[in-house]
Amino acid sequence: MKKGSEPIFHIVKRDVAPWYKSWGVRAIAIIAALLVCGIITTLTTGLNPIKVYATFAQGAFGSARKVWITMQNMSVLLIISLALTPAFKMRFWNIGGEGQVLAGALATAACMICLGDKVPNALLIVIMTVSALAAGALWGFIPAFFKAKWNTNETLSTLMMNYIATQIVAFFTIVWEVPKGSFTVGIINSSSNAGWLPQLFGQKYLLPIVVAAVVTASMFVYLKYSKHGYEIAVVGESEKTAKYVGMKTEKIIIRTMILSGALCGLAGWILVGGINHTITTTINSGQGFTAVMVSWLAKFNPITMIFTSFLIIFLERGAGEISTSFGLNQSFSDILTGIILFFIIGCEFFITYKIVPRKKKTK
Repeated sequence: MKKGSEPIFHIVKRDVAPWYKSWGVRAIAIIAALLVCGIITTLTTGLNPIKVYATFAQGAFGSARKVWITMQNMSVLLIISLALTPAFKMRFWNIGGEGQVLAGALATAACMICLGDKVPNALLIVIMTVSALAAGALWGFIPAFFKAKWNTNETLSTLMMNYIATQIVAFFTIVWEVPKGSFTVGIINSSSNAGWLPQLFGQKYLLPIVVAAVVTASMFVYLKYSKHGYEIAVVGESEKTAKYVGMKTEKIIIRTMILSGALCGLAGWILVGGINHTITTTINSGQGFTAVMVSWLAKFNPITMIFTSFLIIFLERGAGEISTSFGLNQSFSDILTGIILFFIIGCEFFITYKIVPRKKKTK
């Protein structure tokens, strides 16, 4: 291109597209991704891609138990995604969901181990709940305080808090390990079930789903209709404007991150008290980072997050199933998952922007 010449194409931001157009583009992207995955599968393994996709679905819905597990895993991911959303909408880049979940999980485990045989079970669950919320809130408060007071980089501080939480959990895993030398805590209170969250209607998978539904509805109302939600949106658009109209931005930042951390702590409470009944450094399976993608794909809309979190869990469980059923390396299923996510994330560009050719100058 000669010096001073104009580019052939311009990238222009689109107006907000109707929901049916946005989802139409996403549907096309998914179809294209499946076609590409089918071609790669046939060329590299010789397998029938239709059978591979059927196995994908079987991994998530192959039995009643698999359906419940899929919904349970989706619910935990959804809660964490919802927890991160207020901070992201405020343009506070909270990458610390993993650590905040671990903080809540550690507080829950500590209550179960230290108080399991000392207080009634109902009171123990109340203490566990309060402790998990408080621990997650504290893990969110610390980077928010430094950001509000000294404008530190929240991306780095929240990320570093993840590593601190991981090492603290690793330390207590050694302190509580059963048996000694195993480097695992084992099932906590396996004989008494003290601190185990109750089953709803006799179904052990139902509690996380109910909690996720309540948190989703509450977060939708909070962000869309509450004064706090309005303040979060204003700070996210322009912190200077928020200060100009008299909003106390430091208070809003700290308050929002306390909420974000507390909800992540709630996810840790569910993982330890309701699902795994133990504590490890990997109890969250990296969902604190996956939730970042879920929140962004949904454009911070709590309702849309239901579908994006379901898609991620569906892909994860389907990938594991095809590895088992066809004897493939886990890396192959991860490649297929990555291709599908690449198309889904890439299509967001075409929803938000359009490429416009340069207009010829008239003489």
